[in-house]
Amino acid sequence: MDDVFAVGRKTTVIVRAGKGDHYREIPLNSKVCEVLLAWIAERRQKFADREISNAFFVNPQGNALTTSSIDLIVRKVGQSCGLELSAHQLRHSLLTNLVRNKKDIVLVADIAGHKSLNTTRRYALPTVRDKERALEELID
Repeated sequence: MDDVFAVGRKTTVIVRAGKGDHYREIPLNSKVCEVLLAWIAERRQKFADREISNAFFVNPQGNALTTSSIDLIVRKVGQSCGLELSAHQLRHSLLTNLVRNKKDIVLVADIAGHKSLNTTRRYALPTVRDKERALEELID
């Protein structure tokens, strides 16, 4: 709970031991802050009568969710929508969308927690569709 700041000027989440066991701070956009504040209010109300884990996301018993349990939840939500999803795929989509929306590769690497730009570069690799579109645009 102490690592999420969804109100004020510095809306961020602190990642203490993320990918590669690196510390970083990630800014949160206004929509994410809205959703997180709603969860905080729901969490407070749901567990008002008992002591629970200080983890931001907890199970119905108030214990911290593990990374694998969060991934399982993402997969189940995806299945209910007819999609094959995982937490890793969501991360990959975020980074790919940042690159495709012309965000600086150094910025994307920092958000991802990558030490090497070569690691981030894979999110910038063109797809078959990108290549087709580029060649088709020569005709226009």
